[in-house]
Amino acid sequence: MNYSAVLFDFDYTLADSSRGIVICFQQVLHRNGYTQVSDEEIKRTIGKTLEDSFSLLTGVSDQEQLINWRKQYGKEADKYMSENTLLFPDTLEVLNKLKQRNVRIGIISTKYRFRILEFLGRYFPEEWLDVIIGGEDVTLHKPDPEGLNKAIGFLHLEPIQILYVGDSVIDAETAASAGVDFVGITTGMTTRNELEYFPHVKIISCLSELLIIKELIPEK
Repeated sequence: MNYSAVLFDFDYTLADSSRGIVICFQQVLHRNGYTQVSDEEIKRTIGKTLEDSFSLLTGVSDQEQLINWRKQYGKEADKYMSENTLLFPDTLEVLNKLKQRNVRIGIISTKYRFRILEFLGRYFPEEWLDVIIGGEDVTLHKPDPEGLNKAIGFLHLEPIQILYVGDSVIDAETAASAGVDFVGITTGMTTRNELEYFPHVKIISCLSELLIIKELIPEK
């Protein structure tokens, strides 16, 4: 059975927004006296919620403080995120070819939906993507499958019809929790060995490799 939809994580899967993310984190961290956090440490938290990331980077667990930092981050992101985000070289080609094969396309991300739409509006008309579930659309974030399940319900499909593509352990756990097939991609900070630990259809090094998965090739 061929997949009816491919759902993607955003950061480090479709695009590299690490430069913008690092800038925003460092602005907030330095403002609040945390000057020793490395860019590499920040990059390792990409894919987690902002509150979880700040907690990991600072050791702070006070929820009120973490929410305050999230709000500060949002103001920095308004200034720096879109201009410091780049699609991977094969993203547009792959998404367009999947559309030509009548595969539905969506995004499930902890990044806010409005931020994704703001950036992707440079490349696609509104409603080109079939579904986007962002951080503001769920109560429970990945690896909880709430977002993925919402997208499946919105598309009126069954888990067996879905392929989820992501770059992190969190993405792999999300797919497993939702009962959908998973493809890991090594364009982020997670290694092939780390991704291979989880159930997967394939581990790929670039999005173009999706196009040769037999379940995504049109039947003749």
